[in-house]
Amino acid sequence: MENRRMEYKKFERKKSAEDVIFGVRAVIEAIKADREINKILIQKGMNKDLFSELKDALAGRDFQLQFVPVQKLDGVIDGNHQGVIAYVSPIEYQLIEPFVEERMEKGEKPLILVLDRITDVRNFGAIARTAECQGVDAILIPSKGSALVTADAIKTSAGALNRIPVCKTTNLKDSLFYLQQLGMRIVACTEKSKIPLYEVNLRGSVAIILGSEEDGITSDLLNLSDIKARIPMRGEIASMNVGVAAGMILYEKTRQELRD
Repeated sequence: MENRRMEYKKFERKKSAEDVIFGVRAVIEAIKADREINKILIQKGMNKDLFSELKDALAGRDFQLQFVPVQKLDGVIDGNHQGVIAYVSPIEYQLIEPFVEERMEKGEKPLILVLDRITDVRNFGAIARTAECQGVDAILIPSKGSALVTADAIKTSAGALNRIPVCKTTNLKDSLFYLQQLGMRIVACTEKSKIPLYEVNLRGSVAIILGSEEDGITSDLLNLSDIKARIPMRGEIASMNVGVAAGMILYEKTRQELRD
């Protein structure tokens, strides 16, 4: 019975502290209980029997999995981790489809901020802070290849991530297509556009896409978008920080609507 008891441990990092669950059966029970898990670290070459149990529990689930050396796990906690550690999300993620449907049925005009593979936690937190200040209804992120809500992200957001809903999806393109069918306009913020931001109508129900720090918005999402907008720049650097871009495009939407 003791082996099946879910174990929690606070561990100290250089910048923050987060809850983790460790031990094969503890992590399996957390998975079965549908706990919000950001990612799972699995020891390379862990006991095959234990890994088989864990693999069965993970079947059909969409978690971020990382296979790491045992030293990585030993550096996280002092306890007997049995080769597996799960990072627990400090918030409960939502699904974007019912979230938007409910608001549109009430006659509201939701504003959704879509983050396509934003991986820097500090950027994520700063964007969330700006989004809350500018009245964004929800942030939509992919379940893989993106920064998730951690203690560091919440701290950087000045607590905004405790106030603004964060939705995860396994397929950004499918979710955006669904929102499009509900009547939302999809606006991609990209330097590849020839249309300056101030000429784009941002009023009403809009989903605004911001791309990754490395290569911007993926071509699939660009092709799906209803309009592409460029933030005018006068310098020689080709692009700006995504957090700054978020503030500019969200302010432009606020400015347009305050003028009405």
